[in-house]
Amino acid sequence: MFNSSDLKDELQALKGDLSHLLNTTQEGIFDASRNRADALAEQIKAALNELGETLSEENDNVEKLRSDHPITTLASAFALGVVVGFMLRRH
Repeated sequence: MFNSSDLKDELQALKGDLSHLLNTTQEGIFDASRNRADALAEQIKAALNELGETLSEENDNVEKLRSDHPITTLASAFALGVVVGFMLRRH
């Protein structure tokens, strides 16, 4: 009725096909994950570059403000030092 060797051969063929399908799926998932990680890394690099440019511009603005108003800058630094000193003394 059933030929066990034919059934065994078909099961082996199905096993091979299934194994190949699973490997292909794993490779696809790995490639998709890698592509997504690369895209995320590019977004992070772009955001960090933009942040660096913004900080550089703000640093230039602070330098200009400091050089235009040296007495105000010195008084602000002194006042900040006094406040921090009082806060540290209390604790």
